[in-house]
Formats: sequence, C-alpha cells, structure tokens
Amino acid sequence: MSWTAVTQHRAKLGEGPFWDAPTQALYWVDIAGRQALRLIGNNVQIWQMPEHVSAFIPCVSGDALVTLSSGVYRLDLDSPGLEPRLTLFCIADPQPGNRPNEARCDAQGRLWLGTMQNNIGEQGEDLPIVRRSGGLFRIDPDQRVTPLLRGLGIPNTLLWSDDGTTLLFGDSFDGTLNRYFIHTDGNLGSPDVWYGSDGQGGPDGSAMDAEGYVWNARWDGSCLLRLTPQGEVERKIELPVSRPTSCVFGGEDLKTLYITSAQSPQNHSLDGAVLSMRVDVPGKPCTRFAG
Repeated sequence: MSWTAVTQHRAKLGEGPFWDAPTQALYWVDIAGRQALRLIGNNVQIWQMPEHVSAFIPCVSGDALVTLSSGVYRLDLDSPGLEPRLTLFCIADPQPGNRPNEARCDAQGRLWLGTMQNNIGEQGEDLPIVRRSGGLFRIDPDQRVTPLLRGLGIPNTLLWSDDGTTLLFGDSFDGTLNRYFIHTDGNLGSPDVWYGSDGQGGPDGSAMDAEGYVWNARWDGSCLLRLTPQGEVERKIELPVSRPTSCVFGGEDLKTLYITSAQSPQNHSLDGAVLSMRVDVPGKPCTRFAG
C-alpha cells in the first residue's frame, strides 16, 4: 500500500483525527505539543493551546470544541493561531491531575469524552501512570455532563453500532477493546471483551468502515488491524511509524484513510506525521458537535 505524509508537520503526540465532510477539512491535535491543527487543501492552520489538548471537533454552530486539561472549550476558528479565542463550555472531569484523552461525537452530535491520569510533563516528557483515575463522560449540547464510567486507565476508541445500542470502547491500560450495551436511559451495561491483548502493540484509536469493520491503530505495533464485526483480525496493515495513534476516513468518497502518530524512541523519520492512504471500502462519516 502507498503511504503519503500529508504535511511536513511532525507531532510529539498526534491524535484525534476528525474529517469534516462539509468543508473537506481534516482536524487533529498534538497533545504534548499543545496544538490544534486543521488541513484544508494544502493549507495547514495551527492554533497554539495554553494546555494539553486531546481533541479538536467542529461544531454545527460554526466554531469548534477543544478538550483541554482544565475543561472543554469553544474555539473561535477565525482567531489567530498564536492568540486563540477560547470560551469555557464545561468541565467534564473535575478530578485533579487528570487530562482528557479520547473524544468523539455520537450520531446525535453529543460529545463522549474519556479522561485519564495526566502522563505528560510540562516539557512534553512521559510521566508514569500510577492510578486508574479516568472516566467516560457524555456531554450534551446544553452543557449537561453525564458520568458513564469510572476507574479507567487509558481510554481509547469510541465507536457506536448503527442502531445506537452498543458502544465499542477500549482501555489501553488493559490492552482490550470492550463492547458495552447502551440502556434506554443512556447508562452503560457491563463490559464484554470484544478484542483482547494480542502482542501486536496496544489498542489506540479506531475508525469504522461502511461494512462495520473496525480499523484499530496499534501503539508500539507499527500497524493497523482491520477487525471484523465479530472482533477477529481480517487484515494487518504495516505502517512506517512506530506509534500509530488513531485513524479516520476522509476524502470526497470517504476512501482515504488518515492516520495520526507519535514520536517514539525508535525515532523513525515519519514518527509524528499524519499519513494517508487509499483504501478499498469507504468509512463512516464523522459527526459534528450538535451545539
């Protein structure tokens, strides 16, 4: 398969790719570099955040949400990159010492946000994770926050079934992707292991294609796995980066796969790049935040 680095930018910890179909724009973040990035055509815009940022998601209202260490903020997309205009939207997780990690909107445009113990120092260095202090929260457009899970290590992957009755959600601390039944009141049932530890790196972010298959980035595994709806490996795609972090389907036909990545001790030349490749099946579109 043919890979392309879509920009010259190299992130310390690239994450959270989001494809906005109406504007044909790719959004992503550098968590450790405190940057929110948007690519339209060949033009890259970078907003320098005051804190670690884990997700950058456009809103129906025309601005965007950024998930920062101190809360979820609205970002004025017309503000300059070095002086971003931020307005606090809500504080999902008030636990001291936590930071946001995985975030994605469901089909209703509600933001689901997973948090974890902060593991990034002031200079972007790694800090050890010593506690399961993270949680999963649902944030509605009216700013209401609903806690869903507690005691999480490293939340990664947020995908929903077409009928909205099940959630695929992972904890990289355990090396597993779990499936949860979503009750009619919005609460989650007990986790069922959908895909367990396999020695091919740890599960990071994922995207779902139109056939219901899950494309999962494998941290320290230098690959993506395409998993069947039953949680079995259909194919393994080797990557020229050590630490792929997540992926998303984009392009006009949703057949371009974008993959974010992070720096690593191996220091491969493409580590931290956003890669793109053409694939043989379209993906499911991303949903903007409904607020």
